[in-house]
Formats: sequence, structure tokens, C-alpha cells
Amino acid sequence: MTDPPLIENKLWKGVFAASGIMVTLLVYGVLQEKIMRVPYGENKEYFKYSLFLVFCNRIMTSAVSAVFLVGSKKALDPVAPIYKYCLVSISNMMTTTCQYEALKYVSFPVQTLAKCAKMMPVMVWGTLIMQKRYGGPDYFVALLVTIGCSVFVLYPTEADVSPYNRGRESTVWGVSLMIGYLGFDGFTSTFQDKLFKGYDMEIFNQIFYTTLCSCIFSLSGLVVQGQLLLAAEFVSRHNDCFYDIILLSTVSDRSLQVPLRLSIFFYYY
Repeated sequence: MTDPPLIENKLWKGVFAASGIMVTLLVYGVLQEKIMRVPYGENKEYFKYSLFLVFCNRIMTSAVSAVFLVGSKKALDPVAPIYKYCLVSISNMMTTTCQYEALKYVSFPVQTLAKCAKMMPVMVWGTLIMQKRYGGPDYFVALLVTIGCSVFVLYPTEADVSPYNRGRESTVWGVSLMIGYLGFDGFTSTFQDKLFKGYDMEIFNQIFYTTLCSCIFSLSGLVVQGQLLLAAEFVSRHNDCFYDIILLSTVSDRSLQVPLRLSIFFYYY
């Protein structure tokens, strides 16, 4: 028979972990929309450098995952070939960049609703990469969900109209970015699953090498596009934007969210 204090202890730990996830995701959503859609300063300047947000987030995640690896005394050497980490890194970077860019044209609630359509690209990538087989009813349900989400995305309310270009074109471009986001995100999760099944890989090992590659790629992209100095100059003029980016990078850190999610899994399953 299970000791009642033990059950109560597990319950409170589970509540703490679940609350931590909900709070971080809530703050993450609010900050995303604030940074990309709300102007800063007296001159009402918008932050336009999505890749800079990706770069800051990946630096934070890479550092934290390295600390977890060292603290748990896990192997720091790459388990899989580096190019496979790079594939996950590139698709994950494209996912996040499309997500941030889409917020210029659609609101965060609309974007969150559109994520329900993720099952369709996940099923497609699962078939191509993992050789999974889905039945007709599965595709039919996924199609209905996708159509339902499209209705809300394609016909925005007044609050959802782009602050950059108040017109139909902005909505269409926002939808295009959301499609890119869902497609890349579906590939990322499916290929990550393939790596876990193909190699004896710790989750923080994958996070560390994936985000380390993302740091290199995103920094290179910023330099090539000439946006690194522009982004740095923007945050230097607007300190509140700088603090928003730091907080966004912290709450979106997967290395911090994973232990909370694993805690819930092990406590209750």
C-alpha cells in the first residue's frame, strides 16, 4: 500500500511542474506577441529581426543544456553524426523564424489555434521518414481540423490585422509563414524521434548539439544579412526590448521545460 505522505508529495511536485510549464508557456506567448507586434519607444519602432531572437534563445538553451550534461555526468561527445544534428538545427531554426515572422501578420491566439493543424505535416513526415502508415480516417480527421483552423486564420478579426501592412496581403503572407512553420516543425519532431530510436541518445545531448549548431547558423545568417549590428543597436536604444528578449529566451528554453515535463511523466506514468 502506498504511503499517503508519498502520494501527497508526488501530487505537489506534479502540480509544481505543471504550473511551471503553464507559466513559462503563458509568458512565452505574451512576450512573442509583444516583441513582434508592439512598437517600442516614442518613435513607435517595431522590432524586425526574428533571427536575432532565434540566436539569443539558442545561446541560452545551449548553455543550460551543457550545464545539465556536465551536472549529470553524461557524455559530452556527439552520439550521432554531426550532420544529423545540423538537419534538426536547420529545420528547428526555420520553424522558430517562421513563427516569429508570422506574428507580424497574425496574432498569437490565431497562431496558437493554427498549430492544431500540425497533425497533417507530422503524418506526412512520419510516412516519409519513419515509414509509418496511417489509415483514411486519420487523414480525414487531420484534414477537417486543418480546414477548421484555416477559417479562423484566413478571416481575422480587427485585432488580428497586421501592424505592418493593414490589408489582405499581410494575412496571406502570415498564413504562408504559418504553413512553413507547421511544415518545418513537423519535420523537426519526426526527425528527432528518428534520432532517439536510432541512437542511444540522452535528450540533453541532442538539445546541446542541435542548439550549438543553431547558434552558429543563426549568427552566420545575421552577419550575412547585415542584421546583427542593427538588432544590437535597436536593443541598445530600447532597454525594455532587451529585457523582453532575455526573458523570452529564458522561458522558451527547452532545457528548462524538459525536466518539468519529465517530472510529470515519471510522477504519474
